[in-house]
Amino acid sequence: MGRTVTFTFNSNKYQGTGATERFTFKQLGIDENIDDKTLKREIDKKFQAWVWDKLNISFSIVIGEEDELNL
Repeated sequence: MGRTVTFTFNSNKYQGTGATERFTFKQLGIDENIDDKTLKREIDKKFQAWVWDKLNISFSIVIGEEDELNL
């Protein structure tokens, strides 16, 4: 069967908002033999994408210079 990872989130602010889902490494496209540091980074990225998809979140980040912000 291979290794699995279970993603779970709950919201304390929005009651009833949460989900749990289990995936195999193969389903996530993760090599089971990578080092622990790389594995953590890959799982973190997959988890964030999963949560954002579940909550239907979109966002943007704008980085500018102080002059552009009239500061």
